[in-house]
Amino acid sequence: MNTDSANPLEIAEFLMAQDNIPMLGCENAWIAAGALMTALKNEGTIRITNEQIVEALNRTKKQAIGGYCGLTGVCGIVPAIGACFSVLLGAACPKGQETAMTMRAAARIVSRIAEETGPCCCKNFVRTGLSEAINIVKEYFNVLLPVPSKAIVCTQSSRHPHGCRASKCSYFKL
Repeated sequence: MNTDSANPLEIAEFLMAQDNIPMLGCENAWIAAGALMTALKNEGTIRITNEQIVEALNRTKKQAIGGYCGLTGVCGIVPAIGACFSVLLGAACPKGQETAMTMRAAARIVSRIAEETGPCCCKNFVRTGLSEAINIVKEYFNVLLPVPSKAIVCTQSSRHPHGCRASKCSYFKL
């Protein structure tokens, strides 16, 4: 909440580069949720409060559980971004359209992330999930969030404990 940026990928890259953020782990899901909500708040078209940002983070904490990507097929980035859309749309069990839109957004995120697996990489999944979320925000709310002016290049591939996918990764550059 201490940035003026309306670029969720820029916010996420800054946060993921911090020394205390592990290469893999649920901290990356919290980064995805926080970056998307903060970018939308800063962009200004949709009125978003700090309380809504915290709510998305709290919802993420309940469902982003380490290792579940391999155990259940649901990477924590998916419920993180799903939580953002749920908060933005006011989704709840009795609300059909809002809940369906949230589920469709989550389905698109998981589908895009699935294209980037083998082995899993939370940094890649944050970037991929947020890139798709930017498209969904434009479709759902007609809000154009900025994207980086140059291609994102991962600088953390050497930290991957299971081995980086290297040339198979959208963000890897030699």
